[in-house]
Amino acid sequence: MIATLAEMFSYTFLVRAAVVGLMVALCSALLGVSLVLKRYSMIGDGLSHVGFGALAVATAMRAAPLAVSIPVVVLAAFLLLRVSENSKIRGDAAIALISTSSLAVGVLVISMTTGMNTDVCNYLFGSILAMSKADVYLSVALSAAVLVLFALFYNRIFAVTFDESFAKACGVNAGAYNALIALLTALTIVLGMRMMGALLITSLIIFPALTSMRLCKKFRSVIVCSAAVSVVCFFAGVVLSYLYATPTGASVVAVNIAAFAAFSLAGFLRERG
Repeated sequence: MIATLAEMFSYTFLVRAAVVGLMVALCSALLGVSLVLKRYSMIGDGLSHVGFGALAVATAMRAAPLAVSIPVVVLAAFLLLRVSENSKIRGDAAIALISTSSLAVGVLVISMTTGMNTDVCNYLFGSILAMSKADVYLSVALSAAVLVLFALFYNRIFAVTFDESFAKACGVNAGAYNALIALLTALTIVLGMRMMGALLITSLIIFPALTSMRLCKKFRSVIVCSAAVSVVCFFAGVVLSYLYATPTGASVVAVNIAAFAAFSLAGFLRERG
């Protein structure tokens, strides 16, 4: 096994994928707990479709993908937050409206310019070959920023996650911290899409949180367990992808499904016991 890992990480592109992927998996797990508890877990799906539309436009314009998609997805996250809070279009309906519109725009732009080529398919389903050295540096820096901001504002995020009304009564600016969660989620989605794909990135947000909740009940323990599950499942998925030549994103999701099933069984047996 050690020899296999040594051979695997002798490839530069796999080292890049592992470094960025592990950091993105950690960010996704931390944010996923708050999003799941706030019943807003599908925001990742909506923003990933927005990201696909932005990447399609960047491809057509021959521009840097991350430079175009990051500001677009961040703006979409704030727009989604405002639309769902201040209009008759709530939650899942707002996500569906924005995600399907962005996906349609992306497909139309690509079909009218460069055609549905392999690069666009990689954005839909993910590819570990998509990470350049510049992408790695930017992704690591932004992932570190997400982790630092989450740690700094952990108590406030905890407050608005569990009881937003009580947090407001205590003087917490709930709107600002909801916007912070949306910003961090948008950055994480854009960074993870390149590897997981627009159609699978949501799994990095949802699965670790739901898996850890099968056994853990306290917020802090769920956060820690979710982070551990996400990192382990991502690494195992990359290794399986290398060993069996399977798509990276799908391999990571498959390992997450297995972990969810194992934790669910353990939780069921503990309750019965």
